Amino acid sequence: MSTHRIGLGQGTAIYVGAILGAGILALPALAAQKAGPASLLAWLALLLFCVPVATSFAALGARYPDSGGVATFVSKAFGPRASGAVGYWFYFALPAGAPVTAYVGGQYVAHTLGGGDRVTIAVAAVLLLAAFGSNTVGLQMSARLQLLLVGLLVVLLLIAVLTALPHARADNLTPFAPHGLGAVGQAASLLFFTFAGWEAVTHLSGEFRDPARDLRRVTMLTLAVIGVLYLGLALTCVLVLGPELANTNAPLTLLLQRGTGSAASVVTALMALLLTFGTMNSYLAGASRLGAALARDGVLPAALAKGHRPGEVPRRSLALLFALSAVVCVFALVTGTELGKVMLAASACFIAVTVAGLAAGVRLLPRGSSVWWGAVVAAVVMTVVLLFSGWFLLLPLALGGVAIGWSSWTARRGRTVPAARPAPLMAQEPEPAE
Repeated sequence: MSTHRIGLGQGTAIYVGAILGAGILALPALAAQKAGPASLLAWLALLLFCVPVATSFAALGARYPDSGGVATFVSKAFGPRASGAVGYWFYFALPAGAPVTAYVGGQYVAHTLGGGDRVTIAVAAVLLLAAFGSNTVGLQMSARLQLLLVGLLVVLLLIAVLTALPHARADNLTPFAPHGLGAVGQAASLLFFTFAGWEAVTHLSGEFRDPARDLRRVTMLTLAVIGVLYLGLALTCVLVLGPELANTNAPLTLLLQRGTGSAASVVTALMALLLTFGTMNSYLAGASRLGAALARDGVLPAALAKGHRPGEVPRRSLALLFALSAVVCVFALVTGTELGKVMLAASACFIAVTVAGLAAGVRLLPRGSSVWWGAVVAAVVMTVVLLFSGWFLLLPLALGGVAIGWSSWTARRGRTVPAARPAPLMAQEPEPAE
């Protein structure tokens, strides 16, 4: 069994990869359409909101480092049946979310370099295969590759910002709120999912050398990186592109054209590839380990439990995720299902996971501490966001019912599952967070 553990650099790269997505390539323009330069307030507000969400999950991961992630937190707070439902939400939403993410990346590459649906599908297929392949080799390979790709992505984004800044004009900040300050809320709603993903990597908490110490450091580093990249990019887009920002579908390409000229299209396509792959790589690393942990705990077939221990590779769980992703791809291509609906269904599940994790934080974290209050506020806000999922809430409800049904069936059969918990870390409660 491999004894590899991820450190600060690799952990930060995985966290950043889970938060960043291809949406950053287009969202500065979409937010500006809603609120003009005042959209900068929406970027700042959401970054501040990330602090209690991120620190809550970091505190929980430090206390209960396990491949079950949020499902483990919910089990500690509300019992195994609730945990199984939460695990199903995340695990079975990924085969819908990953192909759509790959397709979005393929679309951006095809549009940037010139190409039709065949190019889009080919790029999406390569991205999916690469992400699954990276995780099949193991977390050591996946984490090192993620560190390399995120480092390259950060360099490219900084180049885009720094080369364009000489073209910034302060008068592009006026009028600051052409559609009123109320439009800032609409922009924030649009930008919300660009800041999601903190729950995805809780499944890797047991893979850190020292979860109690490293998770907090990695979370702070990730918040710093995300803050610099998001606010720097959004501010530069507003100052450099001005009114032109709200009328483009590819703001980053325009920004690069101002700074680098003819190389803009190639650089933008490369960033789209890096953003898409990084997101899928991080989510697959977490989801595959979650599947093995669910099987270990009797919520999925026992054959999938192989690889649930820290340092192991959950290849059977990855194989199931790959098969389900392939089914979703074939179904979408044959039926012509709108990608937006597939993504909304997956998003409803991911938001439900976040709400459940934060609710567990309210139950488990030291009452009255700053991190506890952060979990309370974040749980209320995320619950409101979840309610806006509408009919798509039926999917997490259905998956939860299946999970509870499976657990009840295996319990009646008298099945026992050997649990392998990271005992030393879970047996020791860390100091209450201030």
